[in-house]
Amino acid sequence: MRRKRIISRVFLYMTLVVLTFVFLFPLAWMIVSSFKGDLQIFSDMTSLQAFLPPLPGDVEGHYFQNYIEAFQRVDIMGYIINSLIYTIGIIIFGLLVNSMAGYALARFRFPLVGFWLGLIIATLIIPPESIFLPLYVLVYNLGWVNTFTGLIVPFIANAFAIFLFRQFFMDFPSELEEAAKIDGCSQLGIFFRIIVPLSKPVFATVAIVLFINHWNDFLWPLVVASDESIRTIQIGLQYFMNEEPVRWGQVMAALTVATIPMLLIFTFLQRYYVQGLTHTGSKN
Repeated sequence: MRRKRIISRVFLYMTLVVLTFVFLFPLAWMIVSSFKGDLQIFSDMTSLQAFLPPLPGDVEGHYFQNYIEAFQRVDIMGYIINSLIYTIGIIIFGLLVNSMAGYALARFRFPLVGFWLGLIIATLIIPPESIFLPLYVLVYNLGWVNTFTGLIVPFIANAFAIFLFRQFFMDFPSELEEAAKIDGCSQLGIFFRIIVPLSKPVFATVAIVLFINHWNDFLWPLVVASDESIRTIQIGLQYFMNEEPVRWGQVMAALTVATIPMLLIFTFLQRYYVQGLTHTGSKN
């Protein structure tokens, strides 16, 4: 039995390693290609050389020439700042609103609480694209077109985030809340002084999910943020790839820079992300 467990574990780890390389291949190819010229990118496409960075002596000009020229051609940093404002705004207000909604569904007993929870979960099956037109009309009538308010406000409430918070808070020991009530703490005080500090894993999980989802948003920013001053990185990259002449090495450099924030946030918060997914869903 022990030998079978060892063999199965070795097989599992080997499978995970292979899958890791499969998923990392596109990322590795993009980063490596950002240091090459267009001719070298296409000539190396059919060989393993596509995943090997060029030597500094093999590169025409500066080793980071693609990055330098990409930043000179378009305002990449401006687009990244706009995307950070957009995503961080959604995360900050989303964590506040969705956590309070999840806490209310987990702890309060009010009429039709099960119905409201089911209705919130049911909204997950609605394709976001199906509501873009009425949502745009609403944003237009409010005068929020080409503003960060129009980008952020419609996506603050998130059904999946509410569900994650609710599931996490269902497992939270009620004794702490009862002790705080005896000490005269208000309901808001209990939430912000006791619940929030002890719920870092689920907050980190929701923050990562919201960041990844909205950092990659394309259609909504394309519709609402037509002004270049609030154009997000995904829209900026699309315009960059359509701008003549197309330099694929520079495009890969711009894509690499746009990927860095996602890699950083997942790297620093992955421990809490795993804990949050582990703790949610154990109660109904």
